[in-house]
Amino acid sequence: MVKSWISALPKATAALALLLWAQGLTAGGPWTQPKGKGYFKLSEYWIVYDEHFTDQGLLDPNTTTGIFNTTLYAEYGLVDRWTATLNFPFLSRNYMNNVVSASTGEVLIPGEAINTLGDTDLGIKYGLNKAGSKYPMALSLVLGLPTGNPGAGTQGNLQTGDGEFNQVLQFDVGRSFSVGKKASGYATAYAGFNHRTNGFSEEIRVGVESGVAVLDRDLWFILRLANWESLKNGQTAETITSTSIFANNQEFTSFTVEAAYYLKGGFGVSAAFGGAFRAEIVAAAPSFNVGLFYDMNH
Repeated sequence: MVKSWISALPKATAALALLLWAQGLTAGGPWTQPKGKGYFKLSEYWIVYDEHFTDQGLLDPNTTTGIFNTTLYAEYGLVDRWTATLNFPFLSRNYMNNVVSASTGEVLIPGEAINTLGDTDLGIKYGLNKAGSKYPMALSLVLGLPTGNPGAGTQGNLQTGDGEFNQVLQFDVGRSFSVGKKASGYATAYAGFNHRTNGFSEEIRVGVESGVAVLDRDLWFILRLANWESLKNGQTAETITSTSIFANNQEFTSFTVEAAYYLKGGFGVSAAFGGAFRAEIVAAAPSFNVGLFYDMNH
């Protein structure tokens, strides 16, 4: 039973491009940065897929497509209880392989690639209660800036963004705790609403996250679960197709597993893997993220 489940995992997991790429929306949970302190991360995200989930949750093939994002994420405490956030993909590469005839080997459609900016998230987080509260809570506003390219290539099907300006309002609550005498951890939950423009449908987002630290709080293991639902109230036709990670009306119930290790002087490294239990209009392949971070509070 376990062996068969593991062997089916690569196709059963939808690569949560949007989740791993934009995880800055939920990073930090309800905890704000102290004034003049911050958290900074340089990461590389990638996904390569030749299948996608349809709007019925079924698998369909597509031309092998890949997207790679080199991203700067930052949190910085402006004043007490106010934190600014930035998720900036300053280098985004989207490519498609050649479409080749199975019978003759002839290249029917040449492959293409673009290298440009991705869509940027700029946010502000406000701590609703004082630092040290038993159950810290925060309210965030994140602006999704359309700095990416929504339609490059000869067929307009290479994208590093969706071309729309969106606004996410999100509430977070959490709790930190001890795990025995040598470990500590935390748990958070969030709920948010994504208002979208240019005919895209609004979204409701909910999720939970938990992490445990060992080795004097130097090694962290983190699990994130999320559910994003489209209200399907938009008017955008599928000009951005279901083979794109920027398609309209995407839905998923997802997981992300991450490990982060502090080295010295607040610097550390991290690695994450994302997938889903169910998905609609989402790429069907594993997605990955590795990063180097600096935490001024550690």
